[in-house]
Amino acid sequence: MTRKQRRMTIIGGSLAVLALAAALVLNALRDSIVFFSTPTMVAEKHVAPGKRFRLGGLVQPGSLQRGDNLAVTFEVADGGAKLPVAYKGILPDLFREGQGVVAEGALDAHGVFKADTVLAKHDETYMPKDVADALKKQGHWKDDYAGKPAATTAQGNSQGAVR
Repeated sequence: MTRKQRRMTIIGGSLAVLALAAALVLNALRDSIVFFSTPTMVAEKHVAPGKRFRLGGLVQPGSLQRGDNLAVTFEVADGGAKLPVAYKGILPDLFREGQGVVAEGALDAHGVFKADTVLAKHDETYMPKDVADALKKQGHWKDDYAGKPAATTAQGNSQGAVR
């Protein structure tokens, strides 16, 4: 075997090992690449109890029930299916019925999603209360603040709305 053939064999073998390693990593992570699963996806996949994942959807109106010691139950839906969620802890300020939510946890044996983390989602028009109050105080607030990227001051400068 010549030097050139030996070098090509080593390069080809290295590329094959690298491709195999990449395929194994991507195969192991294929379920983890999704940011969250919806209740319909959970029902279709038949997720096993105890397997951790993120659940995303809308909090069903009228489903929020508060219990003792910061215990909360609510239902998350995506239009096709609903999934009951149990959580113990302080909910985010933006959490409310009809709002988007992403919860992290696992299903129990009874089909209830036991969340250990709850994140409230907001749309692109969200603005913290103190920023909105400051804009109202300065007279730059508009009632139709629906996705406007910036407010203009009296001097003509553009101030970016905090999102």
